[in-house]
Amino acid sequence: MGFGALAGQGRCRRRFRSHIGHSDRSANGSASRPVRPYAADLRSQGSETGTEDPIAHSELSALTRRYEETAQKTDREFGIVKSDLTALRLQVGNLDQKVDSLGDRIHGLEQKIDGFLTEQRTVNTTLVELLTGLVGKNPGTA
Repeated sequence: MGFGALAGQGRCRRRFRSHIGHSDRSANGSASRPVRPYAADLRSQGSETGTEDPIAHSELSALTRRYEETAQKTDREFGIVKSDLTALRLQVGNLDQKVDSLGDRIHGLEQKIDGFLTEQRTVNTTLVELLTGLVGKNPGTA
């Protein structure tokens, strides 16, 4: 609900009436600054115009306009953030798939390395057996 709707219902007047048409008093009781009386207070004091205060109306219109502009800006920014969040979720999903793919590739490499090590142990054992058989023999007679 905008400020204009509140002003039309008279809620703004009732809410802020205690501050309108009276001076702010400092601790020692002297007036620090006068506050402009509201149009309704002027009417009750016998004002001959009987219309609302045009300055108050324009101030209320300006506040309403600023409120609506800020709400629109907030909506736009929220839309941008929401769009960015959606894009980020897609990127995280893609990264998750890539991590899974890398995990599968690493698992395959581990199996290949294990096979290579097993084969290397077999070759090493064969070399040790051959070298053990050659110990003490003339290398030229082998």
